[in-house]
Amino acid sequence: MQSSHARTLAALLAAQNSDGGWGYGGGGSWTEPTACALLALTGEEPAADALRRGAHWLTALQRPDGGWPPRASVVESTWVTAAALLALAGQLPRESLARSVRWLLAKRGEESGLWRRVRLKLLGVRSDVDTGVDGWPWFPDTAAWVAPTAVTLLALEKAGRRDASAELRRRLDSGRQFLWSRICHDGGWNHGSTRALGYQAESYPETTGLALLALHGAESPKLPLALAAAERHLRACRSSEGISWLRLGLLAHSSPAARVSSPQEPGRGVMDCALFLLAEKAAAGTNRFLD
Repeated sequence: MQSSHARTLAALLAAQNSDGGWGYGGGGSWTEPTACALLALTGEEPAADALRRGAHWLTALQRPDGGWPPRASVVESTWVTAAALLALAGQLPRESLARSVRWLLAKRGEESGLWRRVRLKLLGVRSDVDTGVDGWPWFPDTAAWVAPTAVTLLALEKAGRRDASAELRRRLDSGRQFLWSRICHDGGWNHGSTRALGYQAESYPETTGLALLALHGAESPKLPLALAAAERHLRACRSSEGISWLRLGLLAHSSPAARVSSPQEPGRGVMDCALFLLAEKAAAGTNRFLD
């Protein structure tokens, strides 16, 4: 009888498209699931050819501005640049790597700009979060959010192992401060708003795990509260994706609560399968987001 790992690996390999990329659950290839599949398949002996074809598809999709679009039919680079960089940072030619890093460093949430902050102050609008730190948006020239900021931090850290400029280090520090400033009252994270309609906002399993993963090695008085929130979410979560992100985040902080195997196998979607494998690898001592 096949193990959960073997069945999930086989499902992920079978989901690869003929062009080398992966879709979310069938259909055409997209950047995000392809990047996650490549991370999950790294180190798997039966996946050598799939990795080669997937890396070729993803590398060819890089745009002249250094970023990546969500899929080949889109003409604008978006946050998925960070996902692609995470998967390819160790393989890209130096100039391609530098262009992708420059694209990411040039992006920040619109709400953190000087004129935006001055305007809010003149209008007497009080923000419940620190607008003086830089996160990253889903799309250029829009507000920053927790998930794209967390993925970009992980990507820039990995790229910085080859070439860490002063600007890159500054943005990493600012991005971590952005995440801490968006923590909810219960200790976790949601999309990025700590209050909604005058009430304290609740956190989500997926974003709590992802934020903790991006904050690996961080020291903060808020960290024990964040870890406790993630452990509560893990006990209650029934989503395969949520469980995987929570395990990855908790394992990045050496929490024993996440070392047990996932209580359920992933669904048939590529993201569920890839994240399941990545969490299992992290529990075994290899975190592909951090190596």
